[in-house]
Amino acid sequence: MQRPPLVVVLLGPTASGKTALALELAERFELEILNIDSRQLYREMDIGTAKPTTEQRVRVPHHLLDLRRPNQPITLREFQDEALTAVNRNLKQRGAAFLVGGSGLYLKALTAGLKPPSVAPQPALRQQLAALGQKTCHQLLMAADPQAGRKIAPADAVRTQRALEVLYASGKPMSSQTGVSPPPWRVLELGLNPADLRQRIRQRTEQLYAQGLIEETQRLKQRYGAGLPLLQTIGYEEALQVLDGELDQASAIEITTTRTQRFAKRQRTWFRRQHQPYWLSDTDPFNEASHQIEAGLG
Repeated sequence: MQRPPLVVVLLGPTASGKTALALELAERFELEILNIDSRQLYREMDIGTAKPTTEQRVRVPHHLLDLRRPNQPITLREFQDEALTAVNRNLKQRGAAFLVGGSGLYLKALTAGLKPPSVAPQPALRQQLAALGQKTCHQLLMAADPQAGRKIAPADAVRTQRALEVLYASGKPMSSQTGVSPPPWRVLELGLNPADLRQRIRQRTEQLYAQGLIEETQRLKQRYGAGLPLLQTIGYEEALQVLDGELDQASAIEITTTRTQRFAKRQRTWFRRQHQPYWLSDTDPFNEASHQIEAGLG
């Protein structure tokens, strides 16, 4: 019997070196890079998301970037549909597909075949839920969909609101609309988790501000308004406070660095619990990864 096709995944927390290693591996194995970073899905958000540069995209074809405008949210189901099309095209044309990113749920949706609800975001409802407060929202969820409520931490406002949004928009509990249908692939997961990640994050943050994060935030604010949800994410929120005179740039860099380090810690926890990657060493990740890919393709 012919072996199922191979999908290679390069995962790791933010600033762990995925982009540089992915470019080398893509060139070595003549692969394209399929982005799995939830903020890089949006146009005009280049600096704050550390999106691959024009030069890097010329060097290796990239896909699943710039799918929507920042004020056009994409659901997990919509992303999954786009990504599956790209994966299947790469499997047919190149014999393998290469997923690169740190958005754990988006990776899991593809590699495990999650079946997320197709309910679109409901901005007005989200505002109402935010006004109620997280404690009340989680109580509502526990009463209406206890199965989902038990899986979502009481302090997790994003997932609580999403579960209530799905419930109210569809009339069905979120727990009854999710499922798993694993795709017909072999999946090779390679992980980066450098020991000096905290220093990398600090360096990356300083670089983003030096490259024009505040100016990019200003353009986004002018075009879409300060209330744009994506401007409330790490880096952009601090840059917005600089523009509003609430922070100086040095303080913004410190806050962004701290928030990013905490986010990276959550990413690592997700990868340990939800994935089983071959963790690459800090000393020679390229050769280790190459050996694993060659074995998978062989």
